[in-house]
Amino acid sequence: MEVAVLVLVLALAAVNGGNDVPKGVATLAGAGVARIRTAIIWGTITTAIGCLVSLQFASKMTALFSRGIVSATPTAPFAAAVLTGAVAWVGFATWRRLPVSTTHALVGGLLGAGVLFSSNHVEWAALLTKVVQPLLLSVGAAWVLSALLTSGARRLNRAVGRRSAARARPVTGDRTGTPTGVATAVESTAEAASTAVATGARAITVLHWVTSGLTGFARGMNDAPKIVAIGSFALLGSMSTTGLLLAVTAVMAIGGLVVGRRIADRMANDVIRMSHVEGFTANLTTATLVSFGAFQGLPMSTTQVSVGAITGLSGTDVSRLKKKTIRDFAIAWLATPPFAAIVSAGAYLLLS
Repeated sequence: MEVAVLVLVLALAAVNGGNDVPKGVATLAGAGVARIRTAIIWGTITTAIGCLVSLQFASKMTALFSRGIVSATPTAPFAAAVLTGAVAWVGFATWRRLPVSTTHALVGGLLGAGVLFSSNHVEWAALLTKVVQPLLLSVGAAWVLSALLTSGARRLNRAVGRRSAARARPVTGDRTGTPTGVATAVESTAEAASTAVATGARAITVLHWVTSGLTGFARGMNDAPKIVAIGSFALLGSMSTTGLLLAVTAVMAIGGLVVGRRIADRMANDVIRMSHVEGFTANLTTATLVSFGAFQGLPMSTTQVSVGAITGLSGTDVSRLKKKTIRDFAIAWLATPPFAAIVSAGAYLLLS
């Protein structure tokens, strides 16, 4: 049974990498800053770093997913059942190019198998306050913060444009024509304005890469402890937590590199057409919220946060959004917990 649990842990890490690594870097491709392949490599590297340091800062997350939802002492068949439900759904969703939440799948698996394993030990109150509320609030917070940042960036761009135009406007001369030196001054002012705009664009590019990296780092800190927690109580007799974490990190990276393009392309090009500045503000929102959740032990879903941030770019102009894509995402999100719960329950009946 230990071998089966290890295989399932690594399978979940692989499909998690394929589905989640692209979410922090999709804006780089969508805004035309980098090719999708380059963005995925950057996301994989930063996610791996986040995974490697996660056990030092993510004890709250580990505790929540090991004993916080189902408080009974877990068994190997229970762990295998939970992992089976999560792997089945996240793998299917990745194949269908649907960004879904590994957190949602694991919670659904814990509930489906937990009700059969020890129904009296399912912590429904903790589930509401520590899982459901953060997940729901993070979507709304991502949309609002992204919309506000994007609106502020647009106002700033317009203000800079007006000031540059005013500085470059020719000075009216006397009846004999333009005063000597005015044309040269105008050219110098226009050149300075152009240089300032180029410098600002480079700064946005650097910040976009940095926030993408922070998102990947925070995602690694958020997801690795969940996967390790489910498998650790069945594997600690034969494998250390550190060894399991290293294995999860490596396989998660492979999953992102091999199949991450399927999700990255969908999120970059099939939700909204975004500008460079918009891509940056969406990613700043995602990095801020996911980082906050990782350090506070709140199991926010990178999926909901990143999609909420990207859709928030539209503000009140929802006509910019591709409705069919949003509908597909919403259906997949709603189906995640019950699908994982049903599969996990069935797996537990077979294994116990």
